[in-house]
Amino acid sequence: MKKLLKMMIPSILGSGLTIAVFLLMGYHQREDSAYTEKKEQPPVHRVLYTVKENGEYVPLDFTGISKEVMNSVVHIRSSRKVQPASNQFYNDQGNPFGDLFKFFQDAPNPRGMQRGNSEPFVQIGTGSGVIISSDGYIVTNNHVIEQADEIEVTLHNNETYKAKVVGTDPSTDVALLQISEDGLQSVPMGNSDLVEVGEWVMAIGNPFNLKSTVTAGIISAKGRNINIIDDKSAIEAFIQTDAAINPGNSGGALVDLNGELIGINTAIASPTGTYTGYGFAIPANIVQKVVEDLMKYGMVQRAYLGIMIRDIDSRLVKDKKLKTSEGSYVDSLMNNSSALEAGIQAGDVITGVDAMPIIKSADLMEQIGRHRPGDEVSITVDRRGREMTYQVMLADQKGERSLVTKEKVDILDVLGATLENLDKATADNLGIAGGVRVKELSNGLLKNQTGISEGFIITGINNERVTSVDDVRKSLKHQKGGVLIQGLYENYPGELFYAFGIPD
Repeated sequence: MKKLLKMMIPSILGSGLTIAVFLLMGYHQREDSAYTEKKEQPPVHRVLYTVKENGEYVPLDFTGISKEVMNSVVHIRSSRKVQPASNQFYNDQGNPFGDLFKFFQDAPNPRGMQRGNSEPFVQIGTGSGVIISSDGYIVTNNHVIEQADEIEVTLHNNETYKAKVVGTDPSTDVALLQISEDGLQSVPMGNSDLVEVGEWVMAIGNPFNLKSTVTAGIISAKGRNINIIDDKSAIEAFIQTDAAINPGNSGGALVDLNGELIGINTAIASPTGTYTGYGFAIPANIVQKVVEDLMKYGMVQRAYLGIMIRDIDSRLVKDKKLKTSEGSYVDSLMNNSSALEAGIQAGDVITGVDAMPIIKSADLMEQIGRHRPGDEVSITVDRRGREMTYQVMLADQKGERSLVTKEKVDILDVLGATLENLDKATADNLGIAGGVRVKELSNGLLKNQTGISEGFIITGINNERVTSVDDVRKSLKHQKGGVLIQGLYENYPGELFYAFGIPD
């Protein structure tokens, strides 16, 4: 045993010495290694990549696109004089787009408080716009410049210009402006059909008057109808995004990673009026069609199928015994409509337009909204499980298939009113020689600029007696500027007056 112990001691001592030397060397090595890493390691940039359809890897870097697009996004300041009635309350929450576009008045007035006098005051609105051509054309939202007496545009370089309104389209909430300047940097128009859910996008605008603000997010959904446009011909097929947009972003740009415009930011869904993750933009393909119409014809050439449609849900599938749960259900057809003439029937489910799939009614509205009267489209329907295709020549709301120039437009369409001659019995009962009843109001001058309600009886225009719808047309045919309408309501005492302006 002693002999064995004597033999082991040198080995133990040798191993211990080896371990000690190793630890000592390792300690110094770690010190040297740490010192070396601190001094010699090159800087590292963490870069994310996204993959295009062709498989190409593209760095997820927003800096270059931001620098380019910011030069094409402008700040818009619109002002209008308001003449409040002494018995009205001022409340800026009446604007359905108040979450993205804010009016301010030139004197303090708590929200909802009654104004003590009828002196006019000025409302100032702020929003955004996007330069779409080098010669000064700018697209924005209609609600940003609606009823404005003066529009001021400030570029990214802080140069300021007065802008004129080229045209507006309340049905899509698009407006086209122009400033007197050339050589401007514009944003190329993208194809919003190619945008996919989950794709990275950037929103650029002027929230809270903070000019040239850039945020990023993804496409959350497409073809959203949120019922925010107050127009009977409204087209809503919004792109939904979680890129942060706030009051002042209205009319700003939604762009992809190629720096192409894929949408115009328009609204947010929020209980607080500020960003909560739900933003909505008008698809670029709709914007482009509206802009082309306004430039070429001076007004939008809108096409219709002439049908009433419904979204499909599980209850409708069960009640109507449908064979598909996707598409737009044809609830009814109007007399002499394009769809009826082509062979489409009530109960059909429209599943495609020109090879574009229709998943819901908003998709159908978007696809038809890109066409003009006289265009022919291929409509695919599901009829009790059988797929059928029809060629439909689209028409306007009156059934006409020819384009209408601004000079030929009916003044009643500009007013946004359906009028009818007052019957003799009602006129005698009211003690008047005659008049014209406002039967229905849609988006137009009367609804947007006056407090007229349906049922109002027009008896005079600019102090000239009116007894028929033809009298109204003749009185306003060549009228420009201010117009004074007088009349009464059947069950309201006294004569009333309303004023509005017809633009040049």
